[in-house]
Amino acid sequence: MTARLSIPELQAKAKTIRRHIVNNTTIAASGHPTSSMSATDLVTALYFGGVLRYDATNPTWPARDRFILSKGHASPLLYSVLAEAGYFSTDMLPTLRKIGSPLEGHPNMRRLPGVEASTGSLGQGLSIGVGAALASRMDHTDARVYVLTGDGEIGEGQIWEAVMSAAKYCLDNLVVIVDQNGYQQTGATKDVLDLRPVAPRFEAFGWFAQEINGHDMTEILQAFDKARHIKGKPSAIIARTIKGYPVHQLLAGDPNHHGKPLTKDEADKALAIIG
Repeated sequence: MTARLSIPELQAKAKTIRRHIVNNTTIAASGHPTSSMSATDLVTALYFGGVLRYDATNPTWPARDRFILSKGHASPLLYSVLAEAGYFSTDMLPTLRKIGSPLEGHPNMRRLPGVEASTGSLGQGLSIGVGAALASRMDHTDARVYVLTGDGEIGEGQIWEAVMSAAKYCLDNLVVIVDQNGYQQTGATKDVLDLRPVAPRFEAFGWFAQEINGHDMTEILQAFDKARHIKGKPSAIIARTIKGYPVHQLLAGDPNHHGKPLTKDEADKALAIIG
């Protein structure tokens, strides 16, 4: 069932998850470690901070909350969290992106317990989340839906169609978390399509929005708690993060480092920084 770790325990858990991300993408020589690490604190707090209601022994439990990783390229983060939560053994993690492994480059809900949506084509996860939130209401459950997007991803038009729909149906059981790490595949978001400030945009569509430090466990938990108590409208948490945190100093020549695994030497240095 839902874990409730203390702040120091959550910080330690986030370190463990980041070590998984670094190790497994380096072994695979493929994947998106920096996109995964920017959102690690957010998803760690969600699963282990007493926020998300789930049962790893019963992945299809009807009353469970749903977490949808809309930025599906951050699958190394999702797999590490699910393994730590007990959905499957951590021994599977080094099979990331190997032929025959269910740990595909993007999440596949047909192959792995705990994956609520097959994602990877950016912009679709929030629409899936709207459907899940509506289904929860129609089923008369109090299940909540959490969707993690990237700040590059929110340039997709489908995101804003989903934003409008969620407000129209007053989906107060829906929370979108924007991992605002400042970069996307082709460069800095400010250079590609600058949507800052993001929070007022959600507010303009009828959402409750809050902006936080996405690496501060206390702020993250407080934001989730505040979102839970908002009635009559969906919630957006805009989390300021650093791509590759806390090993971003290693990537000074390439602060984006999108879709690039660390070399063995870089991984060793990264693991030393993570601790």
